[in-house]
Amino acid sequence: MPLLEGLSYSSDKNVIVFEIGAAYTRCGLAGEAGPRCIVPSQVKNKVTGKVEKLWDFETVDQLYENLKDFLFNLYFRHLLVNAKDRRVVICESILCPSAFRDTLAKVLFKHFEASSVLFAVGQVDCLLGLGTHTGLVVDVGYNETVVLPVYEGIPVLKALQCVPLGGKSIHKRIESQLKETGKITTGSKEEEPLSTVPDCLNEEILEDIKVRCCFVTNLQRASQIHKVTLHGEDQSKLPLPPPGVKYPLDGNRLLLVNGGVREHSCEVLFEQDNEQQSISTIILDAIINAPIDMRRDLAENIVIIGGTSMLPGFHDRLCVELYHLLKNNKYQNELSIKLFKFHKLLTKENCACWLGGAMLGALETLPSKSISRDTYLQTGKLPDWCCLSEETEEQEKATARS
Repeated sequence: MPLLEGLSYSSDKNVIVFEIGAAYTRCGLAGEAGPRCIVPSQVKNKVTGKVEKLWDFETVDQLYENLKDFLFNLYFRHLLVNAKDRRVVICESILCPSAFRDTLAKVLFKHFEASSVLFAVGQVDCLLGLGTHTGLVVDVGYNETVVLPVYEGIPVLKALQCVPLGGKSIHKRIESQLKETGKITTGSKEEEPLSTVPDCLNEEILEDIKVRCCFVTNLQRASQIHKVTLHGEDQSKLPLPPPGVKYPLDGNRLLLVNGGVREHSCEVLFEQDNEQQSISTIILDAIINAPIDMRRDLAENIVIIGGTSMLPGFHDRLCVELYHLLKNNKYQNELSIKLFKFHKLLTKENCACWLGGAMLGALETLPSKSISRDTYLQTGKLPDWCCLSEETEEQEKATARS
């Protein structure tokens, strides 16, 4: 049965949907086809005046103050709506820290007086936009890549896989390579090494270089690159690099990004670490760890989301990598899968989770799934699969005794 069969949409247009990611935050109204705004997940420190990332907090009190300022801007400067007595849907990662979600709930209920809040797993919500209830969700984000099998709408937690590879890893690789080979030209002057101006590369510039200049190469060229960079073979075996580009910094300064940086930077996602893990291997590991009767359905329903997966050539490279890894003895003996199928999303990969949350927030069943402000103020706790309510605990104890 389709996931949304038997459900109807609500006429309530006052539901706010937030997806607070490590790099960017998407927000809008439930029932709409896309977020109204996408803003960086960062705030300005009132004391120092420096811009700080929302997730880089030292204490819960600091996070509370940052969330108040951040949500205030979202409500009153971007959405232009009153925050009081509105329902809220939060699309969170399945690996979201408890301290963050608890503090976020405290800000929404006590400061902005939201009427109810629903914390929904974004890796599960993205399936709503596809009209399916089974899929292998590959979330390639900023800090990490998460692979979560979902079967009949239920996440298979024992098969969850995660590796610290994402947009942040690519930024570090670009920065290190540019410091070695980057050249800067100023007006009519000769080229100077980037090491003479080390402070010109900030996070914003690195991301812009990644989006505008870098791409994921094919498997054949990548194998030759790995033989040189990882196994120390002769530099002459490197394939002929693509042409370099000149990236404008500020004023008259131009940064020369050579072809090697453009092609090699994204290889950090596919290079196997000391534990022989990469984005490709954890997808197969997740299928192996799932029950045997689910594996074929998961392999034929792969859903790729996350902003980093929007890099040119990523989808084609990942598909070829999966078929190539099936020839290894490790997977050939465990898996009898011959075919991988990928879903085509209705929206961009970086908005897939938000769209699922917007559809979830437009259903009439939203109030029954959310936690109300009165309930939160009475208990001070959020329901979770590892934090049961007292009534549920008593029912489980009674069941165990019987």
